[in-house]
Amino acid sequence: MTTIAIDPGAQSAHDNYKLLIGSIIPRPIAFVTTLSREGVLNAAPFSFFNIVTADPPMVSVSVQRKNGEPKDTARNAANRGEFVVHIADERYVEAINETAAPVPPDVSEVGLAGLTPVPSDRIAVPGVAEARVRMECVLEQTIPLGGHDGTPSCDLLIGRVVRFHIDDELYEKGRIDPDALLPVSRLAGNDYAKLGERFTLVRPT
Repeated sequence: MTTIAIDPGAQSAHDNYKLLIGSIIPRPIAFVTTLSREGVLNAAPFSFFNIVTADPPMVSVSVQRKNGEPKDTARNAANRGEFVVHIADERYVEAINETAAPVPPDVSEVGLAGLTPVPSDRIAVPGVAEARVRMECVLEQTIPLGGHDGTPSCDLLIGRVVRFHIDDELYEKGRIDPDALLPVSRLAGNDYAKLGERFTLVRPT
């Protein structure tokens, strides 16, 4: 096997981005709702998303900045200290895609996509009813990262989950049925992936 060695410092951020999103696949998608100071319910999908720890339950969402400025999601989460993470699935992925449209902060992407707001139990930020799994999160920490000349290129949001909401058709004995969830994940470009074939490997003891 031959390989191509690439120095990330010798190419553009966009070129590095293409290598990252093309190789780190599939990526789970967090559909995040936040409330602006004016009370607008904003929403956007993010595929730079993962688990941080289970004790207490925490998740991370990396929100890339635009021209050095925080996006609505990062700004609202920092201002309110709360957000809701929804797991993207096949049933409403097209609506999620609609929320990625570049609209002003005073426009609700939830309304734009025809999604249904639903109140949260522990926080003020509503979720959306279409999601079969959603997590109410309190902002544990915001970490500005990356960039050049002292200007970060992203805001890493660490959220502590204070309430899980799970469709009862998915939930059995403390576990979630992945086949019933129908999760979707992000690839590169405009491509997405479904759950696909699964296999089992037993960890060595």
